[in-house]
Amino acid sequence: MQFTMRRRLVATSIAVALGATTLAACSSDSDGKDAAGSGPVSLTYWAWAPGMDKVAALWNKGPGKEAGIQVTVKKQASGDELVTKIITAAKAKKAPDLVQAEYQAIPTLVSNDVLADITDDTKGAKDKFAPGIWQQVTLGTDSAYAIPQDSGPLMFYYREDLFKKYKLSVPTTWDEFAETARKLKKADSSKALTTFSANDSGLFAGLAQQAGAKWWTAEGQKWKVAIDDAATKKVADFWGGLVEEGAVDNQPMYTPAWNKALNTGKQIAWVSAVWAPGVLTTAAPDTAGKWAMAPLPQWTKGENTTGSWGGSSTGITNDSQHKEAAAKFATWLNTDEEALAAMVKDGGIYPAATAAQTGGALSKAPGFFSDQPDFYTKAAEIAKTTAPSAWGPNVNVAYTTFKDSFGKAAKAKKQSQFGSALASMQDDTVADLKKQGFEVAE
Repeated sequence: MQFTMRRRLVATSIAVALGATTLAACSSDSDGKDAAGSGPVSLTYWAWAPGMDKVAALWNKGPGKEAGIQVTVKKQASGDELVTKIITAAKAKKAPDLVQAEYQAIPTLVSNDVLADITDDTKGAKDKFAPGIWQQVTLGTDSAYAIPQDSGPLMFYYREDLFKKYKLSVPTTWDEFAETARKLKKADSSKALTTFSANDSGLFAGLAQQAGAKWWTAEGQKWKVAIDDAATKKVADFWGGLVEEGAVDNQPMYTPAWNKALNTGKQIAWVSAVWAPGVLTTAAPDTAGKWAMAPLPQWTKGENTTGSWGGSSTGITNDSQHKEAAAKFATWLNTDEEALAAMVKDGGIYPAATAAQTGGALSKAPGFFSDQPDFYTKAAEIAKTTAPSAWGPNVNVAYTTFKDSFGKAAKAKKQSQFGSALASMQDDTVADLKKQGFEVAE
């Protein structure tokens, strides 16, 4: 299929265009044997999650041995580095059989003919996941290009002891959140409820997702980019306003100064994801047992929706000569009780499969939240409310512009610059799509 044709069809008929290409190029095995039918299938899996080799060993000794399918894990870096590496490998026809792909990278990998349409080989998996999670591996089509592995539903974390000290109520709406920030600042100007950080684009994307944003969608045979839509503008204006009035801090996360602010109680709350306890354990060790978790504030009182920050899936490449065998492993990996328990224990992930989000390895709250025994029960309920996302083939460009433009806006403490930063994200993303050969709806 020609390059330009792929660019046009990826927006609307990925399942037909790329699926047909896959079937024409490679035939799937049906019984776990290799192409010659002489022995067990050997699969290679590129992944970065810790302990994935231990999980694969369980497969190799159990169901994999029975099916004649053995998996070797090759540890990789995550993020853009892995995306670049696997696209390069695919162009040389040397991609692995399976790859751990972050949700926002899936459109990029599909449009570059890296990921195969695995719909027929993963029937029955859809019901194992929340609709908003499953949607991230389908790109809004009826086809599946990966199986969800872990997720990062957004939540609100706060210092329970300091909320009591300053007589603050846990905000259930964003308006209440803003009032809480102002009330704290009035009571003690040395403290801040939280900070707006521009060094991790994923949090902002998740907040926009909760507000109803769909940054990339398909219109006919074109991509529609709406990063500067009304929902995202509402989020940008909200945080820009709080930064300008000084109700929240404007410093980036994951710095020594940020760690100190959390550890000393200078910053008493954090909008984060389900994996936050692990970060707090390192960043604020002196505060163990003093935090609590609650659902994310809502834009309208009574609503019940969250966004997501992070998460990944298991995809199968078009280069694989054993797609059916690879799909069997990927399905087991992300839906089997033993596999999921091992990933929680050895990889520290929060599984995307709804059945694994409580009980078993998650039956006990994180040590950092020892005073909230229902932590994972509450987290599972929140995860079910994850809003659909809408990723496109050049998320990396949008994220890079966010860090630069919103970083400058936060430093300047000007709400108007937050709007300008959003416009820059929109313009840069559209320009890059056109440069790559995609058709873009104006």
